[in-house]
Amino acid sequence: MLKRALLTLAAGVAGGASLLMSAAQQPARPAAGIAVDADDIGGTVTSARGPEAGVWVIAETTDSPTKLRKIVVTDDRGRYLLPDLPTKANFSLWVRGYGLVDSAPVRAMPGRNLALTARGA
Repeated sequence: MLKRALLTLAAGVAGGASLLMSAAQQPARPAAGIAVDADDIGGTVTSARGPEAGVWVIAETTDSPTKLRKIVVTDDRGRYLLPDLPTKANFSLWVRGYGLVDSAPVRAMPGRNLALTARGA
C-alpha cells in the first residue's frame, strides 16, 4: 500500500515537472493591452530600444484633499498598472529611470490605457 502511494506521488511529481518544462519552452506571447478598471490607469512604456523594463511610472494629483502620488515599476515587457486611483481626479503621469531623462508629464484620468515614451539620457 505504501509502495503504491509513493509510486503514485512520484508519477504526479514527474507529470507536474513535465508540464512546467513544456510551459517554460513556449515562446513568449506579445504584450496585449493592459486590462484596466474604472479606477486604474495602465499601459506600456517604450523607447527607441523597445519596451522599457524596470522603469518607474509616477502618477500625481492635487485633485484630492492631500497631494497623492503613486509609483509603480514596469515589468519585463514594459507594462504597468496604477490600481485603485480616485476616479474623479486628473493625474499627471511621467516616466523616470536609470539612464533616462524624466519624460514630460501627460494628463490622464483613471479608466484609460496610456502608452508612455521614455528617452535615454
